[in-house]
Amino acid sequence: MITHHFIFSQLGAIYCISKDGVDNDELQKALDYACGFGADCGPIQPNGPCFEPNTVKDHCNYAFNSYYLNMQSVGGTCHFAGAATTTPTPPTNIPSGCVYPTSSSDSGVGTTPPSFDIPTPPSTDTNPGTIFGTNASKLRNGSSSIKGTKAMLLMLIVVVMSWLTLGPK
Repeated sequence: MITHHFIFSQLGAIYCISKDGVDNDELQKALDYACGFGADCGPIQPNGPCFEPNTVKDHCNYAFNSYYLNMQSVGGTCHFAGAATTTPTPPTNIPSGCVYPTSSSDSGVGTTPPSFDIPTPPSTDTNPGTIFGTNASKLRNGSSSIKGTKAMLLMLIVVVMSWLTLGPK
């Protein structure tokens, strides 16, 4: 049962959702990225509370918001190659029982203490099954990817700062 859930819209909450009119192939690429590098995509897996409606756009709405909340503190944005935007209201077709987090502490990711592992790249299986972005046997909730993403972000900052300090030759 799909209902309107404006009760989740808290004062000052910002949601990261997919833009209207974006091609499904582009949305799928962005969904794969979000689920592989910071979003908690467990709720949009089959039998999850946010799986319905089962569309790439609706799954992107949840994954983009989760990624944005989890990664914002380390420079993550709500852009996804132009496929996403921020809004003060959640999507209007959220299924009953699905809760869109409004802060990283609500999102279900980030409870593991950080370390600096290099993340495993997303699966390149030619038959990934029905779970977006990965093979079901390799499914993970994304929290381990946050650790590697932070390490990669730190390395990028060091390179940029070095370049800014030394300047181009």
